[in-house]
Amino acid sequence: MLEPTPTASLPLEPHEGIAAVVVADAREGAQLVTDSIRATIIRVAIPAVAASLLMTLFSSVDAFWVGTRIGASGLAAVSTSLFWIWMIISLAEMVGVGLTAVAARRHGEGREREASRLAGDSLVFSLVLGVVVAAIGLAWLDNLFQVMHTPPDVTALGRTYLSTYLLGTPLIYGFFAIDATFRASGDTRTPFILLLSSVGITLFLDPALLLGIGPFPRLGIEGAAIATIGTRGVAFLLGTIIAARRGLLQVGRVRFESVRAVARVGMPTAFTGVAFSVIYVVLTRTTTRFGTPALAALGIGHRVESWLFMIGVGFGTATAAIVGQNLGAHRPDRAARAGWLATGFCTLLGVVAFGLELGIPAQFASLFTSDPAVIAEAVRYLRIASVSQLAVCAEVVLEGALGGAGETVPPMIASTALTASRVPLAGLAADRWGSSGIWWVISLTAIGRGVAMASLWRWGRWKRKSI
Repeated sequence: MLEPTPTASLPLEPHEGIAAVVVADAREGAQLVTDSIRATIIRVAIPAVAASLLMTLFSSVDAFWVGTRIGASGLAAVSTSLFWIWMIISLAEMVGVGLTAVAARRHGEGREREASRLAGDSLVFSLVLGVVVAAIGLAWLDNLFQVMHTPPDVTALGRTYLSTYLLGTPLIYGFFAIDATFRASGDTRTPFILLLSSVGITLFLDPALLLGIGPFPRLGIEGAAIATIGTRGVAFLLGTIIAARRGLLQVGRVRFESVRAVARVGMPTAFTGVAFSVIYVVLTRTTTRFGTPALAALGIGHRVESWLFMIGVGFGTATAAIVGQNLGAHRPDRAARAGWLATGFCTLLGVVAFGLELGIPAQFASLFTSDPAVIAEAVRYLRIASVSQLAVCAEVVLEGALGGAGETVPPMIASTALTASRVPLAGLAADRWGSSGIWWVISLTAIGRGVAMASLWRWGRWKRKSI
């Protein structure tokens, strides 16, 4: 068994998920448990939020090109594909969440070498899992769209987009493992720099491959999927090289106990995401009753909402590292305060999002389409959903904080139950109020999830969690 090494004796680099052994600044790991909480949250969260927003920027630009060049059917195809992509990403988050929690706890305990081994084992596991998921997805591709009852033109485009995305799944899974490696050690800067470089490249590749600009072939919606894979794929490859050079990543014979520890913590979060995806697939069947404009509007709504959601993800991933390391250093009260402060900072932006979605929804919708029917439906969605923006940060930030503590089962139960209630409620609401009824059900259950996460954080059972 490796002997614990005092954290201050090692140059430690804060980041997300692999393991830090030798890094640039020896003070960074200790700062997560000694510096002012406000300053620590801002220092760690800003790069994490910026990295999340880079992904949102790319995704919004991607939707712009698909919506304006391929049309409402293309936008609906990407939107319905996303419900399955969420499931794919949820399984990747099993590694990301589990590795962050376990490795951050080891960093807080001063066991840097053990964190590094955890990261290497998790990386290998994530790549193998990515190959398995891709193979299953491609084998069941036709059934994935049949179950949603999507129109034929949407199905044809969606099938092309999703099959291309599935081929890049191992790269996506590898990115989550590398990202978690840096985050667990407290370093959120490196992933931001990596994503900044890769997004810069893929923002050019997206229209080039979709439209066939210059020497690039015209691939249509398939080109958009390739660019999407490229964003995280390039970050994964570069991140692996950097992590290995810094000594954050130690790959050897995979230890089953490491994989089991990571999976045990991350599995409830993965289950939540998978259940969320399945529920949305069923919900899509209700939405399909109102035609392609409603499906496209749902996609536009998700794109607009994703800006605040991803800001919350950034705050949540940063808070997870702070919580994990402070619990490892036996400072649960400091961890609790970090969760509330991070939620408060993010919610200030939620108030801004509420005002914008309520005040200028047509302007948002027109960024992605010129179809009047789609714009009208998207305006309804955004106005109804605007109120939920006041609770999104409580849900996402505190769910991340609970994950950093290794407390993932109660959030899974609460979130899944509220999301599952959308299926019967949306059907009843659609019968009475049309598509607006569906949008109200989505909005109100989102608020319920925010209240649930705040209640779990206040309960405080997570402070006694041992991992």
